Amino acid sequence: MTDSTPSTDPGAGVVQAYKEARNTVANGNPLKEAWAEGRKTFGLWSAIPSSFAAELVAGLDVDYVCVDQQHGVVDYGQMVPMLQGIKAGGAAPITRVLHNDPYLIMKSLDAGALGVIVPLVDSASEAAEAVAACRFPPKGTRSYGPIRAAHVMDSDSPADLDEGTLCMVMVETKEGLDRVEEIVATPGLDGIYVGPSDLALALGFSDPSAGQNEPEHTEAVRRVREACREHGIAAGVHCATGEQARRRAEEGFDMVTVGVDAALLVDAVRRESSEAQDRGTVGLKPSKGYS
Repeated sequence: MTDSTPSTDPGAGVVQAYKEARNTVANGNPLKEAWAEGRKTFGLWSAIPSSFAAELVAGLDVDYVCVDQQHGVVDYGQMVPMLQGIKAGGAAPITRVLHNDPYLIMKSLDAGALGVIVPLVDSASEAAEAVAACRFPPKGTRSYGPIRAAHVMDSDSPADLDEGTLCMVMVETKEGLDRVEEIVATPGLDGIYVGPSDLALALGFSDPSAGQNEPEHTEAVRRVREACREHGIAAGVHCATGEQARRRAEEGFDMVTVGVDAALLVDAVRRESSEAQDRGTVGLKPSKGYS
């Protein structure tokens, strides 16, 4: 028999409110939950095709690890065990797909990615295509076959899978920037992820790293961030260092990638090797990130 007597525990109301709040956010997607609670999320970009490496970095106090299928040397067969390793390590497994192709998006989601980041999106119609590939009918066009996703999200319900799946698109071209206010208004879009290097090239700067320090680039990034804020979706950005990532978080970005595993590995070996050979580490510049 259930006791209907009101609880005298002062913490009971807080617990109940927390449970109710959790019921309003996506089942099985910690990134969506964090953003709903107003928390920043920090992650890592994984370009090294190794499930062990992915598992290791996923356990290092990051919220997500993104397997890069676009610019990394990772194919589909390598991505699946990497997603498994990331989940085992404790971070949210997501992936950047090769391009805005519904079949590539669906296959990545079926493999257990909790979300996709879609590159080179230039318009609201292209953003809508990406969203549709992430949602089942009647909300979208995703084919039903959550072969591993059902296990990862602990549900094979299309509604649960829809709510638990994150759809981000990248604004990194002049066309995308010009239409960013239209893109952010796309129904079902969870956020925009800024690709600073490609955006720098699109703005006419020959050096994608140095171009990110130019006022025009700064204004472009601000424009994307504020457009996301006005429409209540997440603003994500790619960074190359922890210092840069902290600055972006302070600016108001919700999803901040701290760096790329391959570049961080090179930097660590260079630093320690220089120290071992008594060459010192002053003046060593971090490896260039990419986005």
